[in-house]
Amino acid sequence: MSEVSISDYLLTHLDRHGRQPMNRQLYRLLRDAILAGTVEAGLKVPPTRALAGDLRLSRNTVTYAYDQLTAEGFLQARTGDGTYVADTAPRPAQLPRGGAPHPAAHAAAGTALSRRGASLLSAMGAGAAQWGAFMPGIPDLAGFPHDTWSRLQARHWRRPAPALLTYGNGAGHPALREAVAGHLRAARSVDCSASRVIITSGTHQSIHLVSMLLGEGGDRAWIEDPCYWGTRNVIRSSGLAAVALPVDAEGLTLPEEAMRAPPKFIFVTPSHQYPLGPVMSLSRRRLLLEFAARHGAWIIEDDYDSEFRYGGPPLASLQGLDAHDRVIYLGTFSKTLFPGLRIGFMVVPEALAPAFARANAELYRDGQLFLHAVLADFIEEGHFSSHVRKMRQLYAERLARMQAAIALHFGDAPVTGGDAGLHLVLGLPDDADDAALGEAALGRGIITRPLSAYYADARNARRGLVLGYAAVPTDAIGPKFGVLADVIRGGIGERDGA
Repeated sequence: MSEVSISDYLLTHLDRHGRQPMNRQLYRLLRDAILAGTVEAGLKVPPTRALAGDLRLSRNTVTYAYDQLTAEGFLQARTGDGTYVADTAPRPAQLPRGGAPHPAAHAAAGTALSRRGASLLSAMGAGAAQWGAFMPGIPDLAGFPHDTWSRLQARHWRRPAPALLTYGNGAGHPALREAVAGHLRAARSVDCSASRVIITSGTHQSIHLVSMLLGEGGDRAWIEDPCYWGTRNVIRSSGLAAVALPVDAEGLTLPEEAMRAPPKFIFVTPSHQYPLGPVMSLSRRRLLLEFAARHGAWIIEDDYDSEFRYGGPPLASLQGLDAHDRVIYLGTFSKTLFPGLRIGFMVVPEALAPAFARANAELYRDGQLFLHAVLADFIEEGHFSSHVRKMRQLYAERLARMQAAIALHFGDAPVTGGDAGLHLVLGLPDDADDAALGEAALGRGIITRPLSAYYADARNARRGLVLGYAAVPTDAIGPKFGVLADVIRGGIGERDGA
C-alpha cells in the first residue's frame, strides 16, 4: 500500500457521523491496518499536513493519531526523513519449531475452559436476576436506614483519614473488628475477641481463605446435602474433594461409613440449615464437636441469617460450645443490611489469626476501610441492633403472609424452613420438574430457585421451590404468589396430562 492509497483507505473507512472522535477513529483504523498487514512494515506514511488535507481534517487530529501510534511502537519517526511503519511482526526464527498451532489457539471461548472451569460453570447457581419476588436470600432494602447511614458516611467523608483510603492490613478496620466481636459475644454467644475477627468481602471469600490456608488439594470436605451452591462450588474450585452427607430433622447426619474416613473440613449451617431450615440438635452438635477434636477436623460454621428467628430468641452458635478451637465461625452483613455492602467476617482461633490476616492481604489486597469505619459506627451507636429488631418483626409478618398464600392455593402442601431466616421451601411432588417450573415462573416475572439444584446428586434430590419473602412488599406477596401458583398448577397439570 502506498502513501496515496493510505489516504484512500482512510477516506473509505472514516465514519464522519459516528460517535467516536475522529482522532480516535484515525488511530484505530491505522493500528488495525498495520496489525492486519494491510499497511505493510517499512512503508512511509503521509506527512501530517498532507494527510490532514486529503482527509479534510485538522492537522492536530492527524498528529494525535501519529503520536499515539508512535508511542505504542506502530510507527517510527526518522529525523529528517519522515515517519515509517515499524516492523514488529514476529520472525519465524523467534518462534519455537513445531507443526500447526495448538488447537486451543483457535478454540471458541466456551471450549477453551479448563476441566475445573467447566465443572464450576456446570454447577453454577448465580443467576442474572438478583432482585424481585421471590428471590431467596435478599433482605428488605427499602427499610434500610439510608439517612442514618448517609449521615455516618458523611461524617467520615468530610475529612477522611488517609489510612481509610488505602489498602488494609488484612484483618480489617480495628473499630469494626471490635464492634463485630462485641455483637457476636452478646447476640450469638460466640467466644471471641477483636484479635480473632478477620473482615472479608463475604462468605465466599471466607471459605476460599479457609480452604487455601488449612487444606491441601484432594482433602475431603464434608458438606450438607442439600447445601448452598456457593459453598459447594468454592470448595471444589479450591481443590478440595466435597463429600455430600444428607440432612435430616437434626441437621447434618454422621453415617458410620463416613466417620470411618474423617475429613479435613466439615461445612455446616447449624442454626438454620440452608436451604431446608432444620436446626442442628444439641446432641448432634456435641457429637460433631467431639468427632472434630478427636480427628483434627475443622468445622466451618456458616451462620448466615440466624439473627432472624421468629419462634424465639436466636440460638447460640456452635462455636460457643467448642472447647478445642476446632470451629471457624463465618458471618455476613448481606442478610442483615444489604448484599451490595460486600462485608463479611470470620472468627478464627487466636493462633491462626495473624496468618489469616496476612493471607487475606496477600491474596485479596483487602480494603474498603472507609466502609468498615462507617459500619463500625453503625453498630456501636446501636443502629444495627435497632434495624435487626425492626426487620425481624417485618419479616415475621411477611412470612405469615407467605404461609397464608401457600395454604390458600395448595392447602397443606409441605413447607419447611419457616422458623427463621429470609426464605422457606415449598415442597413439590417427587416427579415434578422444579427446574422447569422455575424457568416458567421467571417468564412470568417471578424469581425462585429449584430445590433440586442445591443437591450434589440430582438423583437423590427432593423437589421443591425455594422462595424468599423478605424483600417482597407485604401486600404484594399474595398477588405475586397467585401468579406462581398458576405456573405450578399449569406445569404439574401438563405433566400429569402428558
